[in-house]
Parts: sequence; structure tokens; C-alpha cells
Amino acid sequence: MVEKRLTELNFEELCNRDFFSSPAAWEDQVLYFLMLDRFSDGKEKGYINNKGKKVAGGKTPLYRNEDSGNAVENAVDRKSWFNAGGKFVGGTLKGLKSKIGYLKRLGVTAIWVSPIFKQVSFEETYHGYGIQNFIDVDPHFGTRQDLQSMVKTAHEHGIYVILDIILNHTGDVFDYDAERYWTKGEDGKWFIDPRWDRNPYRVKGFKDEKGVPDIPFGPVNLPSAWPDGAVWPSEFQEPSTFTQKGRINSWDYYPEYLEGDFCSLKDVNLGWGEVDNFQPSSALLALCEAYKFWIAFADIDGFRVDTVKHMDLGATRFFTSVIHEFAQSIGKENFYLIGEITGGRKRAFDTLEETGLNAALGINDMPDKLEYLVKGFRNPGEYFDLFRNSLLVKKDSHVWFRNRVVTTFDDHDQVRKGNNKARFCHDEVITQENHRVLLNVLALNATTMGIPCIYYGTEQYFNGHGTNDRYLREAMFGGEFGAFESRNRHFFNEDSPAYKELAKILKIRKEKIALRRGRQYLRPISGDGVNFGAPNMIGNEMRSVVPWSRIFNNKEILLAINTDYFQPKTAWVTIDDSLHKAGDKLKCLYSTDNGQVNGEIPVEARNGKSVLITVPAAGIVIYE
Repeated sequence: MVEKRLTELNFEELCNRDFFSSPAAWEDQVLYFLMLDRFSDGKEKGYINNKGKKVAGGKTPLYRNEDSGNAVENAVDRKSWFNAGGKFVGGTLKGLKSKIGYLKRLGVTAIWVSPIFKQVSFEETYHGYGIQNFIDVDPHFGTRQDLQSMVKTAHEHGIYVILDIILNHTGDVFDYDAERYWTKGEDGKWFIDPRWDRNPYRVKGFKDEKGVPDIPFGPVNLPSAWPDGAVWPSEFQEPSTFTQKGRINSWDYYPEYLEGDFCSLKDVNLGWGEVDNFQPSSALLALCEAYKFWIAFADIDGFRVDTVKHMDLGATRFFTSVIHEFAQSIGKENFYLIGEITGGRKRAFDTLEETGLNAALGINDMPDKLEYLVKGFRNPGEYFDLFRNSLLVKKDSHVWFRNRVVTTFDDHDQVRKGNNKARFCHDEVITQENHRVLLNVLALNATTMGIPCIYYGTEQYFNGHGTNDRYLREAMFGGEFGAFESRNRHFFNEDSPAYKELAKILKIRKEKIALRRGRQYLRPISGDGVNFGAPNMIGNEMRSVVPWSRIFNNKEILLAINTDYFQPKTAWVTIDDSLHKAGDKLKCLYSTDNGQVNGEIPVEARNGKSVLITVPAAGIVIYE
């Protein structure tokens, strides 16, 4: 039975057990972000299960190259495939549970799961950001018990679980009774557009299960409103829960971006006052109780907090303190809170310092520089210098960035690319070749500073692209909206070259602490062994060896990628002068050319100390 009021939750009973311990260091982890509706329905055929056995049953066969485009063979089919991408496709918690072994064998140690909470019933908010009940699981995904079972299985495989949560808004749970801003729509019809102007709007009422606003706006006494009408639990039904000021029109105008609705999602009034004297609203107190419930009920290990920019810093600090204290009270000493903080690195840094959030997600231009460095269209220094801004952080930057930043290059909305969305493996210029360097960007992300995060499907070369977010949200299990414009084919292919090779690299990362916690240096290169300098673009591109080192406790690991898609590259690479002597040998731990593995290269007295390395075309090497 799902409680209707927060006061019905029995925390004493929920907390009377042992909980899964937090990791000692989150920078040791490898995150995997998945959209639950798009990951697995548990009906795939021929995948390898959690025990390492091939599943003979199931109905959806494994994708083959000839299946590309099988869903878009004519205009009608293409429209049907596109429309399917805007609706619930069918991924479930049970499906995710069945693929924990797939993630474990890849080297994933923590999964970040899109919101699982009950959505408004009259919209296809498959992404999970339209919450109607904060303490129930959406029936499309399963039940609360399914969540418990999935988390338990993940923990049994040594995998932590981070839930995506929302504090800033609810789903579209009520309608305005607006009287201003008549606007002409694209269809030529006039309508009233309730957009932010500092002043509140009248409200018609909460919406029922069909989206009709015929439920009085206030504490609900109608039995018919449960469970799909209004908003739940009942503490959220007070009108003061919402700012009621209409939608955001100017996304960077203060205080509009704090007070306005996130499109049709309804903004929550979290409180008032400056950071140090912030007064939480009853709604924020209720949100704290709701999310404490999920930690206790399902043994969750961390939260990714959505839209932090749109919340008062005081609200974020209050929530962070409450959650950290509660988690510590049940033995989760390092419960992690990752904030989605847009608006640049300075805003991200300041927000973390003021609020106590543990880490920021994909700060500013990191994803862009990571992606296009590997593709040969950014100078390496632009990416590596992001981790050296000591003037900003005012402390040893390698300490701060090591565990305060979650790094990724693909995600579910790609705000940075505007209306031209495209996963890494698609590019209008060199579409046919990006799959050659996919492993490089995965490896660069995994072996440079920060907490690396893989976006689901990347390890299977997903190439979603288009003018809508849905193109980035292909279904791993196929269904009606599979990747590569396919349907009814799944992609849990552990023989995929990217999957197999990334698993090897992540295994090395797990074994070598320097790759998880070490200092980081972009290394100079030379063609003649005399003249050294940082690798840089020539003209508009760079086809070169790009080397870097990670150093921890006097142990150096040297890594390098080759941004030339077709030719191997050889270069002298500077290494730490004090840690090596001329005549020492570095051993190859990994190379995309298997013939190099276990081979040794001598250290020479050039530019301090240097080694001569050859990196395969579109390849990567790791030396110790």
C-alpha cells in the first residue's frame, strides 16, 4: 500500500536494518547514466544474464548491421518510429535488474537512473521529470518493490545506485486561470500564455487523471482524486507549495529562472531568504522527507539533483544538509549528491562551495572539449587546462577536480548543441569514421580527472541525431524506437569492440590508483627528440599523438591517444624527470594494437626524460 501522507511513513521501521555502505572515494567509481524507459524491458533474447549464462528465451533478437533502418522503410513508418520516441517505450526496473551483469562486466561501478517516480497520468513523461506522486514508482516502470529488488541485485554485484531526483518542480499538476498575455500561436489561433512577470496567476484547479483541472486547488477530499489526480502525498496539495508565477521566458533573468515554471512543469516554492538565513518552506520540508524515504526504503547510495540553477542556494544547502545527516545516521557516510549546475564553471564551483553538494555534473564546456579533442578539432590544452584553474578553486586543483566533477560527453538533452543534437558517433562531416575513435573518448573520459560517466548505448556506438531530444534517447532493448532507426532489436552485445576494449581499460583503471586519484599532466611531444611542445591544431584540425600522465605517490602512468583516424603516429613524449632514470623501461599495459601489449620502451635523457612511443591509428596506449 502506498501512503497518502508523509506522516504515515514509518521511518523507525524502515531504518531498523543494515544498509549498503558508501564507497570510500567516489572518484574510484565509473558511472553509467541510463534512461529507465529506454534501457531494458527484460524480454531480450540471447543476452548474457547476471550469472554469466546466455539467455535462450525472450522474444527480441540481437541487432545486426543489416537491421539498420528497418523501422523507417517508408514515410509512414518513419513518422511512426519518430512518434514512438516521444512516448513510453517500455523499459522497466525488472529489465534493468536483468542487465546488472552486463554493466558489471563492462566495469561500471555505479548506475545513475533517470527519475522513477509516479508521473502525471495524462502525459507521456517517459523521462520521469513530471512527478505527480513523490513517494511512489510510476507503474510504467514497475513497483516500489521492483526498485528495492533492482538495488539489492546491484549491490550484490558491487554496483552503487544513484537516483535522479527533482526538487525544483512537480509535473503539470494544475492549470492556470490566466487573464493576461494573449498570444497568437503557430496555428494562427489566439491563446492566453501565462508567462512570468513577477506576479502570481489565478489557478483553475488541480488536474484529474485525464488532465482536466476540475479538482479544487487545495487539500483534496475527493476520493476520485486518488491515485492519479492532483499531487501526492497530500502535504504537497497546499497552494503555498507552488510559486504560481507562470512559465520561464528568459532563462537567464533573475529572479525569473528561480520563480518561473520549467515549461509546463510547476515550480515549487522552496523558501525564502539569503543563504545563511534561509527559511525552508513546508514544501521543501516535505521534499526532504520524501527523499529520505527513498534512501531508507530502497537503500539508495546517492542522488543526482536536477536543475540546481533554478533553485535558491539556501534551499539547496538546506536539502544537502538534511540528506547528508540522515544518510550518515543509517551508516551511509559518503552519500553523494551530484548537482546539475548550468551557467559556467564559476557558478558550478561557487554553488558547490556554498551548498555542500558533493559534485557538479558536466561543468560548462567540458563535454565539448572532451568530444572534439578526440575528433581532432580542439587543442588538447583547452581540455586539460579545465582541470588546472587554481585561480578559480584557490586550492590544489587536482584535489578539487578529482571528486567534485562528473565528466561525460554524451547525455540525454545536449543543451550545449542547441537544436542540432548528435551523439558522439554521429557527425555531419566525418559520420562514417567517428566509431573508430569512440574508444578514445571513452578512455580519455575514464582515465583523466573527475568521476567518469558513460551515457547508455555509447558502448554500442549509438549515433542518435536530430532536432529533438528524443533522438538521443534510443531504446537499448529495441521496442518501437530502437537505435539506428530500428525496431524490435536489442543492443546488449558484449562482443561489441567498444564494449570489450573499454572493459579492459576500466579493469586497468580499477587496478591502478593513479588513474583514479592521481595528479594529471598534458605532456609535450617532439618529432625529432630535440624540439618539444604541446600538441596543437595545425589550421583547423589536429592529427597527432596526445599524451598525458597521471601521477600518484611517485608512480607515473603514461597514456596517449592518436587523433589521426588512418595513420599510426610516433612521437617523443616527455615524462616526469625525477621519477625515472635514463635506461629505465616503461611497459605497455594496453594498446589497441595487441602486438604492443607487454612490450617495453626505454627512457632517454631528452627534455629531462622522454620515451618514444607509437600510437596506432585512432588508437590508445597505456604505459607504466
